[in-house]
Amino acid sequence: MTLAAIELSVDVQANAASSEAAKAMPALLKSFGPLRQVDAGQLNVGYAELGPADGAPVILLHGWPYDIHTYADVAPLLAAKGHRVIVPYQRGYGTTHFLSDKTERNGQQSAFAVDLIALMDALKIESATIGGCDWGARTANIVAALWPERCKAMVSVSGYLIGNQQLGRQPLPPKAELQWWYQYYFATERGRAGYEKNRREFARLIWQTASPQWSFDDATFERSATAFDNPDHVDIVMHNYRWRLGLAKGEPQYDEFEQRLAQAPLIDVPTITLEGDANGAPHPDANAYAKMFWNKYSHRVVEGGIGHNLPQEAPEAFAQAVIDVASS
Repeated sequence: MTLAAIELSVDVQANAASSEAAKAMPALLKSFGPLRQVDAGQLNVGYAELGPADGAPVILLHGWPYDIHTYADVAPLLAAKGHRVIVPYQRGYGTTHFLSDKTERNGQQSAFAVDLIALMDALKIESATIGGCDWGARTANIVAALWPERCKAMVSVSGYLIGNQQLGRQPLPPKAELQWWYQYYFATERGRAGYEKNRREFARLIWQTASPQWSFDDATFERSATAFDNPDHVDIVMHNYRWRLGLAKGEPQYDEFEQRLAQAPLIDVPTITLEGDANGAPHPDANAYAKMFWNKYSHRVVEGGIGHNLPQEAPEAFAQAVIDVASS
């Protein structure tokens, strides 16, 4: 096997002069290895951990429809710099599962933030640099806004993503509404049944439209797609998007948090926001949210056809942002 790997490496290098040949080669995928599990709040959380146990903590949060492998290349870069890197499956994904069958399968935004605080408590992490993309960026924003003492610094793809139901009820221009087609599809029982039946096909379509220049291969997609087999996945996704539109209720224990988030709280921790130059997913303009960050702040555009899943498409740029903001 070692000899075969060496031969494969030599072959790849020999063909590097031909970009078409290089593109045809299957990706050599990194693996996190055995995952860890820990009881935290309502969940038993599955997570990857890299780097020294006494390193400065970094927590990396994935979104939908992605999984922890969004950070498969980012995490080793940060671990090599001495960080303790935690990459958890969010509720409804991978090996994370609810401790009780009676717990509501709630996908409202503040529930994810409470999950993260519970995970930090379980792992005895008082404060961490938090990085996120998509749903994960929103969770990072919320923790930084409501519990700034737990967030040393933040990297957020697409900036300030805290929302509220009142805002979600407001109509957008038709072109903007078109980008959210799946949100309205999920509002119907037909949409729920369609997503339940076609999770992989649906996720692949979102990957392609959100990152139109990302040439991921089947192995890369399947590595993440298994996370959607979680028995709670469909419930969490449906509730998340229906809650945003005010079509599903939240839970009373989150009311105080949602009331505070509805006021669009400012974020007062060092922050770097990132955006790919080819993001095909709905996202706000960077100029619209710069004023929401009161501490040391900068925005970076990552060029080269980088789409919505920025940490996986441009891992070096994301990792460098984490290193820079963590040292600020």
